[in-house]
Amino acid sequence: MTHSGQKPSLGAGQIWNMSFGFLGIQIGFDLQNGNVSRIFQTLGAEVDELAILWIAAPMTGLIVQPIIGHLSDKTWMRFGSGYARRRPYFLVGALLASLALFIMPNSPALWIAAGTLWLMDASLNITMEPFRAFVGDNLPDRQRTMGYAMQSFFIGAGAVIAGALPWVMTNWLGLSNVAPEGQIPQTVHWAFYLGGAALLAAVAWTVLTTREYSPEDLARFEDARRDALGAAGTVPAATPRSAAQFRAGGIGWIAAGAVLAVFVMVARGDPRPAFLGGIELAKDLYVLAALLAGFGVIQLIAAALRGQGRDDSGFMEVVSDLFAMPKTMRQLAVVQFFSWFAMFAMWIYGTPAIAEYHFASPDPATRGYQDAADWWSLLGSVRNGLAALAALGFIVVAARFHRCRLHAVNLLLGAAGFAGMLLIRDPGLLWIPMVGIGIAWASIVSLPYAILAGCVPAEKMGIYMGVFNVFIVVPQLLAATLLGFLVTNLFGGAPIYAMAIAAVSFVLAAGATLLVSDGEAAGQA
Repeated sequence: MTHSGQKPSLGAGQIWNMSFGFLGIQIGFDLQNGNVSRIFQTLGAEVDELAILWIAAPMTGLIVQPIIGHLSDKTWMRFGSGYARRRPYFLVGALLASLALFIMPNSPALWIAAGTLWLMDASLNITMEPFRAFVGDNLPDRQRTMGYAMQSFFIGAGAVIAGALPWVMTNWLGLSNVAPEGQIPQTVHWAFYLGGAALLAAVAWTVLTTREYSPEDLARFEDARRDALGAAGTVPAATPRSAAQFRAGGIGWIAAGAVLAVFVMVARGDPRPAFLGGIELAKDLYVLAALLAGFGVIQLIAAALRGQGRDDSGFMEVVSDLFAMPKTMRQLAVVQFFSWFAMFAMWIYGTPAIAEYHFASPDPATRGYQDAADWWSLLGSVRNGLAALAALGFIVVAARFHRCRLHAVNLLLGAAGFAGMLLIRDPGLLWIPMVGIGIAWASIVSLPYAILAGCVPAEKMGIYMGVFNVFIVVPQLLAATLLGFLVTNLFGGAPIYAMAIAAVSFVLAAGATLLVSDGEAAGQA
């Protein structure tokens, strides 16, 4: 595509096409996030079961994203007159995700809906993960904040469309949002059908209107970037983790999982230990114990492979890169952990919280609950519309302010928004908290990625984006296993207090952001 040393800047239209697929991806994600709890409850799930049912989403992300990142780094094929590296994954994932969106509202039973969530989330992750690396591949450092902000704009726009669909179909098109007990309303059916079509169309637009650099071009650009930045542009090579270190870590994590499992088993026994008082440990904590032990097993496998000198496998590359993350990436991981824990709390408990606290209608079979669900979906459109506008503002503001300080301020605005959901009882005024949460959301899906893209080597952009997303998935898994326990035992099962937990988590994320070393921003200052 080019024979110059420096990666050239792209025009606004090219960046628009490059990011347009995220419009469809986010329509899919937001239909999932805004309606799956509603579908689960309609099919018979209790409020305290929602978190564990939602575990499908982060589990698939944990498995799929590093694998797809690694594979897309290694994929090079001819596509028309150029090369394709990330785009084949865009298209395959979009086809599968669209299929899942058509299946989900037709689920006849809870277990089928839960299984479809696995398929839907895995497919959306196959599509989404390479999109993050796509921007890093094709844009120079000076344009990456613009690129990720443009993605954030389409994330907001897609979420507006997805959030408004059920409400529009009820109030403008006259479709019923009430169905016989155990059946999904027609508004949800048609929202998912239209969302599946839009997802496939948007991703196909990006696939057909964009190009990718050849391996030789990318290698030349990376050399030129390092030469221009000098020592600051070189990521120090980490000392490889030895087989003994992997083995010790594996044993430690397995032991931690076993101890937690035994503790939960004893605590749930009859009679229950007196020291627990009135606290009841949920069986969901067994999943957390399994996750701890599973991470230990991964390290034991890595120990065996390293001991045999089999370091060239994809598995070893992913695991080694996980333990060899650059300093900035490790710092951002803490920020992502607390940021996404808060967002997952909102996605799990948003609908039941609004229905019970603001509409006094906790029963999913009532019209009041369905009206609350539609209102929450519409509020999601407000929140995400504001996020889209905020993303456009970041393109201008991020060039003038330190990105880490800007991100911290945005997260504090989000914390204020979550607190406002408890303080405001009139559902008609809930758009006010959405302002802060929308700005924070736009920041979460743009600024950390812009910072990250400048600190990882180009040849590992995909795998590091995948590993980075592990720190989105891990807090989601913890939320799925711990939120039900916290809401039940600390707040008497009232789902609105999940928003209080989210507010605290955002404050912690803001504090962690101020400790991040943004090397590129420092170099430009």
